[in-house]
Amino acid sequence: MKRKLLLTVCLVAAALVLAFLAWGGSRVMKAVSTSPASRLPVTRVKRGDVTISVAAKGELSGGHTEMLSAPMTGGGDMAITYLRENGELVKPGDVVVKFDTTEQEFKLKEAEADLAEAGQQLIQAQADNQAKEEETRYALLSAKADVTVAELEVRRNPLLADIVARENTLALEAAKDHLQQLEHDLANHQATSAAAIAIQEAARNKAKVKAETARQNIENMVLKAKSSGYVNIQQNSNGNFMYWGMQLPVLQVGDTVNAGMAVAQIPDLKNWEVTARIGELDRGHLSTGQKVQVAIVALPGKTFTGTVKEIGGTIGAFWDRHFDCKITIEEISPGMRPGMSSNIVITTGVLPNSLWVPSQALFESDGRAFVYLETPSGFVPHDVKMVRRSESQVVLTGIPEGQVVALASPDQQNQNSSNKGSAMKALAR
Repeated sequence: MKRKLLLTVCLVAAALVLAFLAWGGSRVMKAVSTSPASRLPVTRVKRGDVTISVAAKGELSGGHTEMLSAPMTGGGDMAITYLRENGELVKPGDVVVKFDTTEQEFKLKEAEADLAEAGQQLIQAQADNQAKEEETRYALLSAKADVTVAELEVRRNPLLADIVARENTLALEAAKDHLQQLEHDLANHQATSAAAIAIQEAARNKAKVKAETARQNIENMVLKAKSSGYVNIQQNSNGNFMYWGMQLPVLQVGDTVNAGMAVAQIPDLKNWEVTARIGELDRGHLSTGQKVQVAIVALPGKTFTGTVKEIGGTIGAFWDRHFDCKITIEEISPGMRPGMSSNIVITTGVLPNSLWVPSQALFESDGRAFVYLETPSGFVPHDVKMVRRSESQVVLTGIPEGQVVALASPDQQNQNSSNKGSAMKALAR
């Protein structure tokens, strides 16, 4: 009896489980069989004044930025030994960046030693020249005196014997030759001494220039702020990074930079700009001078007025074509800081009494523009003519006001629903 009772209980439990599975399967099949078209998001074609605007995100920066770059020292890489914190407030004359000056200090000491040596050699050359010149002048005076004495002796020749007179004449000629030789030697010595002194002076000037260059390089390797502002440290583009597309880190103490490489910038606190990245689709709607509404994320509740200053060139891959737009902000707030995120809205025009739909309701294929119009038999493509388009709205013609159109492609929706239905059927089994 116990065995029969246990068997009966097991059969009843199995029947209940089968019934529950059958009920669940029917619910799943019913859900799957529901028309996917009824779940499509829809909207109606509306008529009214359409304000065409361009919305984008941007980054706040100084309008007249002071750029601090590594000096052109003529050497190799320079190591950063001191660097202000990113976002730190500095005043004119404050030190922002220092570089390692060990090599330049060695060159300065070497040049100063060469300068001192060249100076001593110049003094020695001048002293030797002066001593030699005095010696030569003394010999010249002696030779002149000998000529004078010889001339006096020649005057006595008429009173002397012929042989003595001949000796006096020869002595006078010898004294004159000696005097002429000394005068010639004096001129040559002066020219040689002047050249030797010029060489020593050139060596001294060369060492002086080297010392001044090294001293100037040391001074240039300390970058100071020329105006008040918040320091914005630049990215380190001098390193080796393995992954393409990764964000470069900012420079820090110990990093090396090339001559002329930007290290930091100090935006002008009296002039602010927003650089916004805008899609290529809206390029034809923008022009310089247009008014812009700017909302800075870190300053909620405040809206600033700006003006389009510059429209850059289009860049990016074919699926992400965009351009940079610079906007000058007309008002200034003490809370503004470089790098703050901003939301901008540029009103490009108003189209009165126009038919429009959201941008996602318009589809384009093979050169035609169409919407998916709701009919008793489902959603069907309906050709329209696009008048103007922004990121959020499309002004069009060729369809009556009030018609219901899909905000998504029914074909894609049906495919997704079919895939889900197959999965649910497999689960029901």
